Amino acid sequence: MAVNGPKSVLFVCLGNICRSPIAEAVFRKLVTDQNDLDNVSTIQYLKEANLSTSGQESAENILFLLMQWRIDSAATSTYEVGNPPDYRGQSCMRKHGIPMNHVARQVTKEDLATFDYILCMDESNLRDLNRKSNQVKNCKAKIELLGSYDPQKQLIIEDPYYVSTVHTVGQCKDPQVQAYGA
Repeated sequence: MAVNGPKSVLFVCLGNICRSPIAEAVFRKLVTDQNDLDNVSTIQYLKEANLSTSGQESAENILFLLMQWRIDSAATSTYEVGNPPDYRGQSCMRKHGIPMNHVARQVTKEDLATFDYILCMDESNLRDLNRKSNQVKNCKAKIELLGSYDPQKQLIIEDPYYVSTVHTVGQCKDPQVQAYGA
């Protein structure tokens, strides 16, 4: 078992009130669920490996640090900064029992320098992020379309904000939820 440090992922869409906060919430739940499943075996591994700790750190504390993810979402625009997620996305997440707590914000240069992965929803987001990343000398983020991880190969995740009927959005078949298997 390889022991790696914390990883970070930033989900990005145009306004940060629909697609990216949904992706953030779903991914956070998946990581939490996976950590719950892996908790016992990983603690056992750490104990068997006789990893020395300094001070009062225990194998459980090290496990928490090692399995920790930094998960967030942001916008390419300033249109919705300070707003909560769209009510339809919140409703969808409630239907799936997925907690969602987010306030819209815009991607910063610091995000590009500190996140391991930046996963965006469409080609416009990708162009904007690549343009911004060229202005950051120490950009470490791997910028990709979230849809590139979709087993059904739906590369572009359309913006549900512009869907004219609540029924379509209310079906709660968002690609992020499908891609993650929630």
